[in-house]
Amino acid sequence: MISRYTLPEMGQVWSEAHKYELWCRVETLVLEANAEAGTVPADSVGPVRAAAPPTPEAVAEVEAVTDHDVIAFLTAWADNTSPRSAAAYVHFGMTSSDLVDTALAVQLAEATDILLGKSGALVAALRDHALAHRATLRPGRTHGIHAEPDVWGHRVADFAFAAARARDRIRRARDAVAVGKLSGPVGNYSNIAPEVEAAVMPALGLRPADVATQVVMRDGMAEWVSALALAATVCEAVALEVRHGQRTEVRELSEPFGRGQKGSSAMPHKKNPIRSERICGLARLVRGYVTPVMEGVPLWHERDISHSSVERIALPDVAITVDYLLHLTTGLVNGLVVDARRMRANLDATGGLIYSSAALLELVASGMAREDAYAVVQAAAMETWNVGIPFRDALRKEAAARGQSIDEARLDEACRPERYVARLGPVFTRLEALA
Repeated sequence: MISRYTLPEMGQVWSEAHKYELWCRVETLVLEANAEAGTVPADSVGPVRAAAPPTPEAVAEVEAVTDHDVIAFLTAWADNTSPRSAAAYVHFGMTSSDLVDTALAVQLAEATDILLGKSGALVAALRDHALAHRATLRPGRTHGIHAEPDVWGHRVADFAFAAARARDRIRRARDAVAVGKLSGPVGNYSNIAPEVEAAVMPALGLRPADVATQVVMRDGMAEWVSALALAATVCEAVALEVRHGQRTEVRELSEPFGRGQKGSSAMPHKKNPIRSERICGLARLVRGYVTPVMEGVPLWHERDISHSSVERIALPDVAITVDYLLHLTTGLVNGLVVDARRMRANLDATGGLIYSSAALLELVASGMAREDAYAVVQAAAMETWNVGIPFRDALRKEAAARGQSIDEARLDEACRPERYVARLGPVFTRLEALA
């Protein structure tokens, strides 16, 4: 991922230097376990433990000759070991994927812990924002058209619970990827004892794979990427709502606009929803990685290498991008400007059409057949749409034409916007308990 969208903590997890630190840690733990079992000389442990991890530049120099990253790493690390002969017992009985898959599992777990912290912050921001606007009336919309009165907090509550579910999926996906293997070239422990694997994995915060070939089956990684893609898409749902709300014709919401910020190089009046648009764009990128990673689950026999190139790009990119998305979306929610007066003005903008459902039910309650009542209300609504007269006036006219009378007092009560949201209390009670 380009540096523009990489936050420092997550970038460190996926740095080449950190990868080689983890590779050294895995190899050292395996060496210690082998020495404890008497498989390798005990005096080989100290020099290897003291050897500095090789730099990415040193590994790259060797890899330019070997065309094999693990061998290049082992060679460069051996160059830092004194005496160098102690390095002969590093990687003893292991295959490359024992090292790579196990260290990668640690990286995935570390990245996930960062994401869980960011996910929790987004849930809290959405929850608090929704509760603050539990009484902020606005027009609810379906198909982009005014539907019934609602409150802004109700809309945001939906996002808050979705973000909580996304966080919980990420938590479950962590268990799916925190899995390593130390079982040799085809996973049959031919040259490395199962006891070594059992000793090393808890020290790394991992569990041993129940079974492995040369690699750990990639379904856990596919689950992890899918969970992150869903989290990214929840961020996009929030951002899309803000983008709509910031349109000139709507003007109910707006992103924070900082001192000195510019919206357009040509049009000085512009205040564009650039954060929300960036969120929507990056969410598409994350979803695009789901299929390539999933296609790494079916491999030839005990293993081929078709998954490797994909994962080198996809896994860091997904983690880094979702980390940035969660950060950006939380900032968007915390800084969101809500124009409650404009929301109420928009609610009233259609001359009362937004109360058509209540009018329909009142006519039915007065004894009119539903089909007849629907025809009266629809005809009145169309006249309001087409001519612009207030809906209540059009309704009286249509009802009178059919010999029906309107109970104005009952209709007054039915057309109060607060009536539509009076039963949302339990939703906000559940929201208050959301953690």
